[in-house]
Amino acid sequence: MTNAQSAATSKPATMRDVAEAAGAPLSAVSLVLNGKSGVSHSRRQKILEAAEQLGYAPPARSTERTRTPVIGLVMEALSPKAAEDGFMASVVSGVEAGLRHFGIQMLLHLYRPDGDPLATFRSMVGRDVDGVIAANGGDIDADAIERIAAAGTPLVLVENYLETDPRIPAVVADNFTAGHQCTQHLIELGHERIGMLLGSTRYVSLTDRRRGYEIALLEHGLVPSAELMPPQTSGELVKGYAQMKQLLGLRKPPTAVYAVSDKSAFGAYQAITEAGLRVPDDISVVGTDDVQQSAATSPALTTFGVPTFELGRTAAQAMQALLTNPGSAPTRTVLLGQLAVRQSTAPPRRRSRR
Repeated sequence: MTNAQSAATSKPATMRDVAEAAGAPLSAVSLVLNGKSGVSHSRRQKILEAAEQLGYAPPARSTERTRTPVIGLVMEALSPKAAEDGFMASVVSGVEAGLRHFGIQMLLHLYRPDGDPLATFRSMVGRDVDGVIAANGGDIDADAIERIAAAGTPLVLVENYLETDPRIPAVVADNFTAGHQCTQHLIELGHERIGMLLGSTRYVSLTDRRRGYEIALLEHGLVPSAELMPPQTSGELVKGYAQMKQLLGLRKPPTAVYAVSDKSAFGAYQAITEAGLRVPDDISVVGTDDVQQSAATSPALTTFGVPTFELGRTAAQAMQALLTNPGSAPTRTVLLGQLAVRQSTAPPRRRSRR
């Protein structure tokens, strides 16, 4: 026992040390030290005395059961029309796949301005979620984001960011480049009078696309004109339709149009067809997003592809990094897309002079 005691001074005693000191099998020591029956009274006493003399302490055990992390994905409720194109569905799929890769569960919450997503998640799982990913903008405005952030919950934004609070990590598409390249494509075809079908200013992604459009014009000595950028009408059933009709009603209509989204481009198609005109013979149209219908519409839509699935998966990776290292510096990750040139754009038709 002296040797065992000497060893105990150099390193913590183990069950095997107790077994040697008590002259008992290791299995018996395990039963006694774990408070289980099956050992005689006399042997139990020897084991307990040996454990006390050696200063044996059981390994520390976690007081909290290992549990699967849960991340809440918050996004605004979409109208049936907005849900049809699959843009946000692809982002959500990317988030779910990315989190699943890390063994993290995802809960989806459709945000309402009068709701509290953190309270909703708490009621669903019986505790606070480990983090929140907030997708897109719209109803999830700066105030809503700041309220979530103020609760101290790890937060990552996807296809959105706050200029006023760069401390919140964000994953976005390069929407400025989308607007710039689409407009640049039309300019290179020879168009000079280029309209734009604007989107809601509640989405920073759409605002960035407008900036890209305006900068591309200025770089080529073309001045952005308010009459060529009719605002989107609130509650419009077919995006882009009324805006395109307004452009066609101008004394000098544009020869090409950049639509802030493919949905708006489809609305433009409808208005152009109703006016007895053709795409791209009479007017070229470029969209943004490259949703599922873009390649199948007639004529196939030239558009800028946004990596929606990768946006979601990268947001999941950003959340995992935030959970692993809460003190890490916040980042804004920008994912690049590319222009898909199809049949909806062509050089402007030269009208004969009279």
